[in-house]
Amino acid sequence: MISYDISDDKTRTQFSKFLSKFGYRLQYSVFEIRNSERVLKNVITEIENTYVAHFTETDSIIIFNLSETCKKLCYGYAKHDDENFILVG
Repeated sequence: MISYDISDDKTRTQFSKFLSKFGYRLQYSVFEIRNSERVLKNVITEIENTYVAHFTETDSIIIFNLSETCKKLCYGYAKHDDENFILVG
């Protein structure tokens, strides 16, 4: 899972479009990446090489690298998402 808080509208929009190529939006600034460890490494490289240079002191990206033993509890609209998903540990 990747969560972000980016103050610049243009950078935030570019980043969300970038993440949408690899996963789907769970909430406004949270994406679930459903793919391999290689894809996650490519995402991290792109973040480090492209987006970090545009950050202000208030911007952040957090990557939650979840293990196979993690549980996913969903409430409200999210409870209808019953697809299986792969966690990269």
